[in-house]
Amino acid sequence: MKKRVRLEADRTVKEVQMFKSILVPIDLTDTDLAKPAIATAATLSQTWNGVVRLLNVLPMTPVMLAEYVPADFDVQQRATSEEALAIVARESGIDASRISAAVRQGGIYHEVLEEAAAIKADLIVMTSHRPAMRTYFLGSNAGHVVRYAKCSVLVVRH
Repeated sequence: MKKRVRLEADRTVKEVQMFKSILVPIDLTDTDLAKPAIATAATLSQTWNGVVRLLNVLPMTPVMLAEYVPADFDVQQRATSEEALAIVARESGIDASRISAAVRQGGIYHEVLEEAAAIKADLIVMTSHRPAMRTYFLGSNAGHVVRYAKCSVLVVRH
């Protein structure tokens, strides 16, 4: 005879929240490439009641160019990136209370991984071009993020 186990009715079940913090790295020189990642993050954040963080990584100004650019070049670049990210955030369709943006400066994949750790991201959603033969051997930013991230990474192919 089979025995049935009955769970107590008053026992509460903790809701599993898979993706409460989602990071979306964006290259502001090609925002069309980022649209599929943003749309995916929007859907996942709505499904899991999570938040989305948009990230743009600015390259370091090469030392040999430093004397040819204005003294406040990095500040201007950051301000321009912050304005552009604010526009992308408004156009994303994600509620303003559930989306934020950050600008970092340095190596792309390193800064993406650092931001993911800083916000305790559960998921990184990023787009990538279809791999070319050179990226099979040299690797890409998306490849580095996939290999070294401490959270799940979803690469949306463009």
